[in-house]
Amino acid sequence: MSEGKGFFGKFFGRGEGGGSSAAPAPEVRKVRRRLVAASILGFLGVDLLMFMRFFFPRTLFEPKTTFVIGYPTDFNFGVDTRFQQTARIWVVRNAEGLFVIYARCTHLGCTPDWKEAENKFKCPCHGSGYDTEGINFEGPAPRPMDRAHIELDPSGEVVVDTARLYKRDPFSGVDQFGDDGAILRGV
Repeated sequence: MSEGKGFFGKFFGRGEGGGSSAAPAPEVRKVRRRLVAASILGFLGVDLLMFMRFFFPRTLFEPKTTFVIGYPTDFNFGVDTRFQQTARIWVVRNAEGLFVIYARCTHLGCTPDWKEAENKFKCPCHGSGYDTEGINFEGPAPRPMDRAHIELDPSGEVVVDTARLYKRDPFSGVDQFGDDGAILRGV
């Protein structure tokens, strides 16, 4: 390397001529200034957008836990799957009454499917099977599926609350399936 030129000399426009210090043309200086100003403003603009994003947090909008599903006469005997996709419940009517099964497998929390041809709920994850009342009879599920709270409002419509669940666990002796709110009798 020659003296006066330095390592960065070839990058800043100094030629092999031995370090001439000619100033760049005015239009080149304007372009450089605009480029630096645009870079700084772009950087600050992106920082401002990141700062503003802080005020709009990412949230999950989950469905309501309390909702109306209709009148008791809207449901025939058997399992009604109308609300499986929207509310993750099944409405079941049998000789005892009307109740709502919360569609969550008690093994690992998957959503079972209703197999009408086999007359059972079948979990696609690990094969747990449940009868029409949600009682487990095959697979690794440790206990029956939970029932959601169900009641009639003053107008006679059925109100379901999935935040209040009733459990039956034969190992601990808990059986809430007969509690008020777990089933609507005589409707």
